[in-house]
Amino acid sequence: MTTANKSAAKDTAFTTRPEIVGTFGVVASTHWLASQTAMGILEKGGNAFDAAVAGGFVLQIVEPHLNGPGGEVPIMLWSEKEQRMRVICGQGPAPELATSEYFKERGMELVPGIGLLPATVPGAFGAWLTMLRDYGTMTLAEVMAPAIGYARDGFVMLPRTVQAILAVQSLFVSEWKGSAEVWLPDGQVPEPGKLFQCPAIAKTYTRLLEEAAVTGAGDRVRTIDAALDVFYRGFIAKEIDRFYTNEAVRDTTGQRNTGLLRYADLAKWQATYDEPYTVEFGRYTVAKCGPWSQGPVMLQQLSILKHAGLEKFAPDSFQFVHTVAEATKLAMADRMAWYADPLFSEVPMADLISDAYGRARFDRIGELSAKLLDPGTPGGRPVKLPDLEAPARTLKISDTRFGVGEPTFASLPPVSEWAKKEVFIGDTCHIDVIDSDGNMVSATPSGGWLSSSPAIPSLGFSLGTRLQMVWFDEGVPGQLQPGKRPSTTLSPSMVLRDGLPYMVFGTPGGDQQDQWSCEFFLRHALYGMNLQEAIEYPAWHIDHFPISFWPRTLRYNQITMESRFPEATVEALRQAGHEVKVGAEWSEGRLSACSREPGLNGALLLRAAANPRGMQGYAVGR
Repeated sequence: MTTANKSAAKDTAFTTRPEIVGTFGVVASTHWLASQTAMGILEKGGNAFDAAVAGGFVLQIVEPHLNGPGGEVPIMLWSEKEQRMRVICGQGPAPELATSEYFKERGMELVPGIGLLPATVPGAFGAWLTMLRDYGTMTLAEVMAPAIGYARDGFVMLPRTVQAILAVQSLFVSEWKGSAEVWLPDGQVPEPGKLFQCPAIAKTYTRLLEEAAVTGAGDRVRTIDAALDVFYRGFIAKEIDRFYTNEAVRDTTGQRNTGLLRYADLAKWQATYDEPYTVEFGRYTVAKCGPWSQGPVMLQQLSILKHAGLEKFAPDSFQFVHTVAEATKLAMADRMAWYADPLFSEVPMADLISDAYGRARFDRIGELSAKLLDPGTPGGRPVKLPDLEAPARTLKISDTRFGVGEPTFASLPPVSEWAKKEVFIGDTCHIDVIDSDGNMVSATPSGGWLSSSPAIPSLGFSLGTRLQMVWFDEGVPGQLQPGKRPSTTLSPSMVLRDGLPYMVFGTPGGDQQDQWSCEFFLRHALYGMNLQEAIEYPAWHIDHFPISFWPRTLRYNQITMESRFPEATVEALRQAGHEVKVGAEWSEGRLSACSREPGLNGALLLRAAANPRGMQGYAVGR
């Protein structure tokens, strides 16, 4: 790396907040209350797994526009005791009633983006409790107490949450009456900065704990198993079945439809453990979830970019941005062509993340921007793509007044009804934790967004809508099949350095998650930026693929960059054929990260950083 490029990296030495450094424990998340809750659990003697679960449940309450009790979560963990990485899949599958024929018979070419039809089995609860049972030390009541307290006693409503509610107020009032009960108390939109309560969720979780405590009879593990039974086979599952069977709600078809999720779908599901996939990048081993997630995209990016010699270029230069953007186009094309639930589809992961394939894909990067999709043929396999014209046909006949999929859910009302003129961006949450023993957790909870499916009044929360990510085309990897997981965009990250556990990180952002994560990692690994510097450095994302969310529209060759990039870089990208959109100064990503490394006398030196973008993420530690 040249002196000039080292200097370019160090231009970001001033950051809006410090990189947190300590030895006792560190947490970083997308909301300060979740971060402090998790840190509080560490202070009480809990480990990283206890802390992450407690923080995850708080995120469900304080960021309800971004996740909820009925959502999903992929979790990556490092167990210091077992000296191993593991993945917990909290992405539930399609209901048994969900078939392509069902939707086609009703004139649909895509699963709607909102309503009841796109629900999968809610996996977040099962995933969090599986980790708590198998790796935690605290009781379920202890780790759920902070979330129940915020739901019962109140939490400060974020301006962005209020924006989300305001955007769909008319839908709640006219159609989704249960959501109006939960989110429009006394018929009024909540005020930002004021305390807001979710009494129905507090009641649901309190009843769950009470029933589980009776069965568990004071035993920690038995109580957690009993709580899983209550959620997936008890009163919660029964109420979900009743609502989804009998209630007909309006969605993007313009019609009122009942749901497909049933008691039997929940009763037979449980969270599962996977081994992560990895790619070597210099002294680093980068680990991600499997192809039921978006995770392998980052592995493919790195397997391509390891051949690029990026260290020769400044991290805000045309050469760096162009090369990474073009590698991302190739990886995202492969995501569309090959990723799926590996229990149902043959996904050639070994070929996709191999050095040889990465080199061959790197050779396809030219001096000009690619204008078309370019999926590869790993192992010589032929590519079969879905009908990419279906989204345009669907959009022409759809009712989009009340929202689409994610991340915007619905258009904001006129500016006269909202004082701040900005686009609401809602998507997902993230939390990272490392304790003094070196246990690490990275989790990206999402789904159950208040704006995208109606709240079940008796429970107080909505379910997820991930089924919108499937295709109906026969024989494509992402084809809808009963019991099959849709390929989620959710993508936590874990890294080893010199073979030792080192870092956990991630971000909300839908299709952008592994783009922002890859940029962050490269800035840290290649240019020596600390965690906070790497998070705050100017970022970008590309759009050059069918979006994962309804209406699955396809956009080519667009790159959106923060305005802090040099004008010369922006102009050079345009000259190379990129369609450049310059966004606000701090508009790309909501990354957080934690790391560990050897300290003195056997202790670990722990670091954490969080994102100023969005003005709610925070890192804590000591």
